[in-house]
Amino acid sequence: MLPGDQGGSLSKKIDVVGAVIIEGGFILCAQRGKEGNLPGLWEFPGGKIEIGESRQEALRREIHEELTCTIDVESKIVTTLYEYDFGLVSLTTFYCTLVSGRPKASEHDSIRWLHPSQLDTLTWAPADMPAIAQIQKDLN
Repeated sequence: MLPGDQGGSLSKKIDVVGAVIIEGGFILCAQRGKEGNLPGLWEFPGGKIEIGESRQEALRREIHEELTCTIDVESKIVTTLYEYDFGLVSLTTFYCTLVSGRPKASEHDSIRWLHPSQLDTLTWAPADMPAIAQIQKDLN
């Protein structure tokens, strides 16, 4: 490429984790707020990995901060790369179980417990879609 060429995308990579919290055969789904990126879309709760954290540590911290509950992080579901207009998101999702507390929406507009077969009734953030396909394959 020649100097000054604009060439391909140079998106900022954002490493995030998502918790697929299962209780009694139902999965916790969280709706993003109307402010910020992806307003109103549904996601598996979680967030950015801080420097020095493992994915599992980040997920436990984020769930405690966002939903005021404690989880066990279990098996990995999938890692997805999705390019949004704000950056390239690498989302790793994990199956999780509640250890203590009840999830309370503080950073999300709404939370819902849905059966795996009902997940596709919501409008999801695109990066979450491969996890939904795998969850439905695993749990239906």
